[in-house]
Amino acid sequence: MIPVITSAQDADPLQYPGTLRGDVVEEHFGQRIPDPYRWLEDPNSEGTKAWIEAQNRLTESWLSDVPSRESIRSRLTALWDYERFGTPSKEGPWYIFARNDGLQNQSVIYKTKALDAAPEVLIDPNALSPDGTVALGGVSFDDQGRYMAYALASSGSDWLEWHVREVATGRDLTDVVKWSKFSGAAWLKDGSGFFYSRYDAPKEGEAYTGVNKFQKVYFHRLGTGQSDDALVYERKDKPDWGFSADVTDDGRFLVISQWEGTEPKNRLFVKDLQAPDAPIEAFLDGFDAEYEVVGNDGDRFYIQTDKEAPRRRIVAIERSKPAPEHWITLVPEAAGSEVLSSTVMVADRFVTVWLVDASSRVRLFTREGTPAGEVPLPALGSVGAFTGERDHQEGFYSFSSFAYPTTIYRYDFETSASTIFKQPKVDFDPSRFETVQVFYRSKDGTRVPMFLTYRKGLQKDGANPTLLYGYGGFNVALTPSFSPASIAWMEMGGILAQPNLRGGGEYGRAWHDAGRLAQKQNVFDDFIAAAEFLIRERYTSTPKLAIYGGSNGGLLVGACLTQRPDLFGAAVPAVGVLDMLRFHKFTIGWAWKSDYGDPEVKEEFEILLEYSPLHNIEPGTAYPPTLITTSDHDDRVAPAHSFKFAAALQAGQKGPAPVLIRIETKAGHGAGKPTTKIIDERADMYAFLVRALGVDWPAKGTANQL
Repeated sequence: MIPVITSAQDADPLQYPGTLRGDVVEEHFGQRIPDPYRWLEDPNSEGTKAWIEAQNRLTESWLSDVPSRESIRSRLTALWDYERFGTPSKEGPWYIFARNDGLQNQSVIYKTKALDAAPEVLIDPNALSPDGTVALGGVSFDDQGRYMAYALASSGSDWLEWHVREVATGRDLTDVVKWSKFSGAAWLKDGSGFFYSRYDAPKEGEAYTGVNKFQKVYFHRLGTGQSDDALVYERKDKPDWGFSADVTDDGRFLVISQWEGTEPKNRLFVKDLQAPDAPIEAFLDGFDAEYEVVGNDGDRFYIQTDKEAPRRRIVAIERSKPAPEHWITLVPEAAGSEVLSSTVMVADRFVTVWLVDASSRVRLFTREGTPAGEVPLPALGSVGAFTGERDHQEGFYSFSSFAYPTTIYRYDFETSASTIFKQPKVDFDPSRFETVQVFYRSKDGTRVPMFLTYRKGLQKDGANPTLLYGYGGFNVALTPSFSPASIAWMEMGGILAQPNLRGGGEYGRAWHDAGRLAQKQNVFDDFIAAAEFLIRERYTSTPKLAIYGGSNGGLLVGACLTQRPDLFGAAVPAVGVLDMLRFHKFTIGWAWKSDYGDPEVKEEFEILLEYSPLHNIEPGTAYPPTLITTSDHDDRVAPAHSFKFAAALQAGQKGPAPVLIRIETKAGHGAGKPTTKIIDERADMYAFLVRALGVDWPAKGTANQL
């Protein structure tokens, strides 16, 4: 057995880099709020760069003392080294799918005209940069499968640069579209060009920090320069409005979905493309619910909505009669707690995915809403995107669970049978693990579900290292999914615990509303109650319990860390929103007010201040070992959140437990991160937890070879 340091508390106190305290103090509604580390908000200053280098040196020094660090990295690498596939789509005569041979930094897009034929490379992002930091940010094909618009994202940025490639030849055209963000590409039926959304070019030095406002919809015609792109829609009176453009399958309508913030509400605007001079007209513009077009027959639109159905339904709406009293319900809201998660039209049917206590079910309905069967699934788990064409008799979907690697299935609508298209072979034995779903009570008595996955034969003796992972926000549902990193953790003898906190979308609109704005504390209470349940039921104990979450989940970890530092053995807030008084000052942060509230409104400011992790650090408190992670090119959640939180927590820490920050370079919020960086980041996280929690590596009884 490789020796480990049994507790971070046994080490000498760390000597943190001296972090200059500034004298910035701002008054908010009569309260004077110090912000001594405001200078760290400038990622380009020499002072910030020097601070980053010093912090990374400290973190590397601490992690290098973990004897098992390299063996952890080796095991993670072996687990990640497996062939995996994306869900195919049919684009004209081509089947298009993604494939990664195992350790490629980016997945490669392939084309083939027959599923049993040898596929050809359509585009290999790994050839675009030596370190894998240029990723595909989206692809879109014209109706005949002649052209592929593809977006490139560099170093993890949300900024997209669109190019066009001929599918048959693999040759790039001269077309280039820049400064697109939060956008797809929607082709005209004839393939002559596509619609997309973009912002104005940012000012010098503000590409990664400047606020994004006044998004616009443009049309790009093939063979022309971006300066010739036609402005299709903008709202100069609505700086916070964002737009997503799509073209209906029949090619007749341009549909513009307008969003504002991250609350799941939108407006729909429609333009008849068969009449070139037709205006863009409001279709569903109450901004009172979700509206998603899933298909149409002429002027009859099929819409998935939560209007008067908090767990969603499918309705038919005539364009000339959009008022709710004229709607026809085709698939009603389910009884009980089931939630309609997504709908597509394949084989002239509605293919619907439902969440039942946070796991998937797939049900089919005719165009008239008559039930047409269910697609059997192999286990308790999650269905990914279901793809297919309305006039075809085949579709594809992915399925995964905690110990079930993502498998791609082909569904034949004529025979109602699923067959495996691609099934990965991963270096582990799934029969050695089990997943259970438990339910526990939160502080106010609310019943909350939680998935627990671990090696079979687990002893409930309070000694199991446990990683409690959560999110709880923005209507996002956490469902079972496969990760090589989770397998490694369980091989170490660890438990993976994933509760479905309020604020998410597991039970529809009411569940989301119960965890946002003035109810945000419910999310933290749910997470704390999950930890208390795990300890009370002897799955683990405080010294063996780590909490982890990213982005909004980073806020979750930061808030629970500062509210209950006594409860946890370690904490890992990743790319977190940690300064709740200034989150709206960077990039797209203003859009999160719909979940968090507005710091410029007194009542909402007071709620935010109550739980803001940065502002609730109490000097002289013994916080558990903490590893903060972020990336220098994160233009979703500015790294300043993590920088300032790390500086403040280091200054306030009492005792020897480490407060470290790991700052990745040439990386962003997470999307498109190269495989090598993912493995390195997770290896360092596990090395941190091995030392902080006193975990044996390898654990007794593991079968992996190190």
